[in-house]
Amino acid sequence: QLQASGGGLVQAGGSLRLSCAVSERTGGRYTMAWFRQGPGKVREFVAAVRGSSATTHFADSVKDRFTISRDNAQSTAYLQMNMLKPEDTAVYYCAASRTVILSNLRNVAAYAVWGQGTLVTVSS
Repeated sequence: QLQASGGGLVQAGGSLRLSCAVSERTGGRYTMAWFRQGPGKVREFVAAVRGSSATTHFADSVKDRFTISRDNAQSTAYLQMNMLKPEDTAVYYCAASRTVILSNLRNVAAYAVWGQGTLVTVSS
């Protein structure tokens, strides 16, 4: 129901844009989020854009470098990643939820629908 794309290999300081296409069945007033899982690490919250208000939220580690947006007409969410660092290397997953509340936004378990993941590798 979610299709993530846009990962790749980039040098430190470079940029990538990830896309997450939402299938028609998942559509509606949903919150879209990006998580990532680095080698040997647990999956962690990166960013989210709420369905009801379109407000955005970011992990401290990516604030001021990443932006998240959505195009409701095309049912696509984007993660623009700038000033990439080697520590941003991870598999990035998009997720969607119609019911997640603000206080639970960063919780992996709050999202029922997930994309397959796209690998981002940042070389030093």
